[in-house]
Amino acid sequence: MINNILWFAAALTLFVTKGYTQSNGTHRKVIWADEFNYSGLPDPKKWTYEEGFVRNKEPQYYTKQRLENAYVANGCLTIEAKKEKYKDAAYTSASIITLGKKHFKYGRIEVRAKVHKGRGGWPAIWMLGTNRSSVKWPHCGEIDIMEFVGKDSTQVYGTVHFADSTNTYKYEGLKPIMGKPYEEFHVYAIDWNADRIEFFYDDRKYFVFNLKHADNHKNNPFRKDFYLLLNLALGREGTLGGPLDEKILPLKYEVDYVRIYK
Repeated sequence: MINNILWFAAALTLFVTKGYTQSNGTHRKVIWADEFNYSGLPDPKKWTYEEGFVRNKEPQYYTKQRLENAYVANGCLTIEAKKEKYKDAAYTSASIITLGKKHFKYGRIEVRAKVHKGRGGWPAIWMLGTNRSSVKWPHCGEIDIMEFVGKDSTQVYGTVHFADSTNTYKYEGLKPIMGKPYEEFHVYAIDWNADRIEFFYDDRKYFVFNLKHADNHKNNPFRKDFYLLLNLALGREGTLGGPLDEKILPLKYEVDYVRIYK
């Protein structure tokens, strides 16, 4: 999103044992997950927060450890954007991340989530390189597993962002026509390998990115560690999220589980 820019313990044990089998027959096991089978704030052993006005001059203030914006109940994480005065903002929301808690390189990253439509809503499942603070974006790389923008509620986006061998910003992705993705929960996932990243909407593979396209003087960001972000942004004029219609607020974004397979 930078640019105009884990069922009870028994259930988890079952998934660790059963794992996930790809279409090519490769068997993978869960190595990290949050099933959201608890209540309260997101598990602090797994998640931390972005805080403040973070990017794209978006109007929402991302709050930290605030139940009004991010809470777990009934087996689900809910991130909620609100119209309210908070510090210097007119809107609040949340962005929870695994930076400093758990980082990932390769494997299957799978999230079951439900988006809600509304002009200016911009929920996402995405990843950034852990070296972002030192090399800056887009050199750290970005993997957008799912972006949904309320101004175009018939589809979702899967995209990668990077700098090429000439240090020029590049992106590749697709937005397959889905119909009404906001009507129910769907599984958004990537299979990230040493040579490619495959993007999935439920069981449908709709985009494949060849990692060679991001080779930059032997410094390919997609062969390094990344961290995961779950956030609900609000758009403004000139951004992918588009202008905000305040009547959509409060707006919710629900996540059933997050599972990472090796």
